[in-house]
Amino acid sequence: MKKFLKIVAIIGAIAGAAAVVYVAVTKFMERKQRIGNTEENYVSCSCCDDEFVTETVAG
Repeated sequence: MKKFLKIVAIIGAIAGAAAVVYVAVTKFMERKQRIGNTEENYVSCSCCDDEFVTETVAG
């Protein structure tokens, strides 16, 4: 019975370590994805474009 409990404890420890690594990697990847997508999420303002300014002033 003691040997069985040791095996269960070892399997539990390995599963716990794997869960910690999974959560850490997932959080790291989410943070990296958020930081990496700044250009993708960028919306330019047409009022700052030179063409828009010249058309408004000339009109």
